[in-house]
Amino acid sequence: MIEENPVSLHDAPSRPMNMIEAINDALDIMMARDPDVVIMGEDVGYFGGVFRATAGLQKKFGKNRVFDTPINECGIIGAAVGMAAYGLRPVPEIQFADYIYPGLDQLVSEAARLRYRSAGEFVAPITVRSPFGGGIFGGQTHSQSPEALFTHVAGLKTVIPATPHDAKGLLIAAIEDNDPVIFFEPKRIYNGPFDGYYDRPSRPWKGLPGSQVPEGYYRIPLGKARVVREGAALTVVTYGTMVHVAEAVLAEKGVDVEIIDLRSLVPLDIDTVEKSVEKTGKCLVIHEATRTSGFGAELVTLVQERCFYHLEAPVERVTGFDTPYPHSLEWAYFPGPVRIGEAVDRLMKD
Repeated sequence: MIEENPVSLHDAPSRPMNMIEAINDALDIMMARDPDVVIMGEDVGYFGGVFRATAGLQKKFGKNRVFDTPINECGIIGAAVGMAAYGLRPVPEIQFADYIYPGLDQLVSEAARLRYRSAGEFVAPITVRSPFGGGIFGGQTHSQSPEALFTHVAGLKTVIPATPHDAKGLLIAAIEDNDPVIFFEPKRIYNGPFDGYYDRPSRPWKGLPGSQVPEGYYRIPLGKARVVREGAALTVVTYGTMVHVAEAVLAEKGVDVEIIDLRSLVPLDIDTVEKSVEKTGKCLVIHEATRTSGFGAELVTLVQERCFYHLEAPVERVTGFDTPYPHSLEWAYFPGPVRIGEAVDRLMKD
């Protein structure tokens, strides 16, 4: 397994950031290092994006490198494919993951296939950034988690950070990658982690693990999971916002749990998952997306295939439901403390 750069991560000075600041910092660094990096999307220029992740970059690097596009996701991705084939490294933003579907054909049929269909003559170094997930009262059109669609496509990589520290390092690695990367940003944790208890006050990132972000350049290789917490009784496999929900729920229940933050779904660090399940004998998979054909189904299958003789109980899944994302019933849909707690109780009883 490739190691993170030890000099950059451990010796460089750091400062607290939220996830938006970390993403902005990564974009700033990569634009300064590589003149071929360009940013494009709806409102990413003058306004700095709907969540301000690109704030100040147009003023610093100019309108030719940070520019606004029409409200046309197909056109945004299509233009990015052509720019990448020409030799640029475009970083298009899709304002919400719910609106990525018009660009799906360009991503699947063009970006993901470009290296293969050209026999390596062309590559598609595109990093598509997009806020995703629920927990913000966004309803059905601002809360979806479509990551499983992209993990099914050969040639695409899918990355989901869970902390500001990881967001910066993973985004830099994604931009440097010569293949297209879908970089989903859990918007519920842009400004602070979320423990799943929606009726409690929110917390900022400052002072919390993962908020200290090294200054300057560093990268976290794609395909390397992070062991959030070591334990011996149960393995929890998750990513994005659910890393923090799982951590909070399991801490309150007092279970000796090992929590794995996948960081990237493709490439997948299945070795870390397998090693953990062999140790604990039990596994719980958690994600926000709908249950049927969600990425959790792939994870459950891989654990079953690789760890069958080590399992002491059936692998459990806690996910969203097979419905459109509701507004008034958001917290019934969201895989929160109640449903996670019930799954843990079933596993620990066996």
